[in-house]
Amino acid sequence: MNFDEIQSLREAIKASPDSIPLRKLLANALMKNERWEEAEIEIKETLRMAPNDLQVKIALAQVFYELGKISTGLVLVEELVDLERPPAQAYLILAKLLLKTNDAEGAKDAYEKATIIDSSLKDTFLESEINMKVQEGTTPEPEKIKLGGPDEENFDDDDSYVDIERPKTSFEDVGGMEKLKEEIRMKIIHPLEHPEIYKAYGKKIGGGILMYGPPGCGKTHLARATAGEINANFIAVGISDILDMYIGQSERNLHAIFEKARKLKPCVLFFDEVDALGANRTDMRNSAGKHVINQFLAEMDGVQYDNDGILVLAATNAPWHLDPAFRRPGRFDRIIFVPPPDDVAKKAILEIKLKEKPTEKIDYQRVINKAKDFSGADLEAVIDIAIESKLEEAMKSGIPTPLSTKDLEVGVKKHRATTKEWFNTAKNYALFANDSGLYDDILKFMNL
Repeated sequence: MNFDEIQSLREAIKASPDSIPLRKLLANALMKNERWEEAEIEIKETLRMAPNDLQVKIALAQVFYELGKISTGLVLVEELVDLERPPAQAYLILAKLLLKTNDAEGAKDAYEKATIIDSSLKDTFLESEINMKVQEGTTPEPEKIKLGGPDEENFDDDDSYVDIERPKTSFEDVGGMEKLKEEIRMKIIHPLEHPEIYKAYGKKIGGGILMYGPPGCGKTHLARATAGEINANFIAVGISDILDMYIGQSERNLHAIFEKARKLKPCVLFFDEVDALGANRTDMRNSAGKHVINQFLAEMDGVQYDNDGILVLAATNAPWHLDPAFRRPGRFDRIIFVPPPDDVAKKAILEIKLKEKPTEKIDYQRVINKAKDFSGADLEAVIDIAIESKLEEAMKSGIPTPLSTKDLEVGVKKHRATTKEWFNTAKNYALFANDSGLYDDILKFMNL
């Protein structure tokens, strides 16, 4: 509701000052526009006229929460939950208020009561916040996932664990890749922030995104930044974490990782070089590899398990080797080409990588003009070469000097773009094995 409509409601109330429905409409409009101070005034006036209206009291409690009036809000909402038939919304607001006071156990109890009365009030993001607070106050979640072995009870090998991270990076630390960031926002960030809108359309929170493209273009970095963006747990999984020489253990390892992710929602699961784990089954001679892929597909489907709140990100340099079953809707239903960075992204990458380093005023465009086809990793290599050159000078003169445009240009000249070999291979698949249109983005990028 815009300003004009709010103003129209105010005019209508002037004409009918005793109309409670009009006052409720105005209060709701102000709340939707986050005009909390004005909403408080209107709701209190409405409550003066209708002192027993539960919905008005709940709205006032919500406003108190938004304004940070925690004590006042608790007094009001505790009165509501003491009723013979307390409304579910009252318990939900109580959970939010208690969370602000660091009473995680009380918040959890109130949240559970709210969702028992009305299951539509389930809020994945709030539930995750409560669970994290509860874990902080009791026994924290282990920082590693223990995988199995020949004797699981006595198996004590450092290589049998997968780390659980809480990344500090965010999208601000990732140069360029705006299209991919927006896909991830739509897939995981917006659903967590606005669960009610997604539930209205029957849309699940989470899913799978497959990123493919030449190496060194930031796929892994973006996955980690996604977890940091939503303050989520991050589990990076490599092929060596899954595959095991003992029959059936690879499938159990994969299940253990997914199960841990389900307990740590919201959680980002990242599979690097996923084609090695999910290779095309028609190319396989042994059944063991096929069983692992079948397990992977079953875990992603979420038929037996609740994957709501889990984002599965995967990266591959060779999508043509991935089993087509992974591309079915409900699994990796977003498949995105991650090209080498464009000029804008290259400038952003250079600025981020040089942020903490001594530099003169850098002419980024001069450097970029000479760095055609360079990936993000290539640009990082250029900076390393430039720094090494500066270190040699400093060792001789004893005086460290800042990096200059010329130093970076020399670095570009000494380094060759690593993406060219990949495009030579990708071109053949894009031209001769593109019946599904999967590689259209490659053709478009190469102007073919």
